[in-house]
Amino acid sequence: MGRSELNALECAAKEPNQASGEICFKLGMFYSIGGTVPADKVAAHKWFNLAAARGNREAANYRRELAVEMSALEIAVAQRAAREWIAA
Repeated sequence: MGRSELNALECAAKEPNQASGEICFKLGMFYSIGGTVPADKVAAHKWFNLAAARGNREAANYRRELAVEMSALEIAVAQRAAREWIAA
């Protein structure tokens, strides 16, 4: 998945519908695995956090597993990014 496709998913995740939690989960997976975009634990944690807030239980599990590999500062940055994304 290229950068433009990720940007489109990020825009779609803003929509207030049932699918937004799944979209956030997909974004978390893309950033946690990497591939066509570099792996980014902070971004992955942010998207899993947003997906979990929208009711995706699997995202909460992935977020917890990812947090074990992150520093307290990285987690704080990810949480702040999620809050800022919601507020935007």
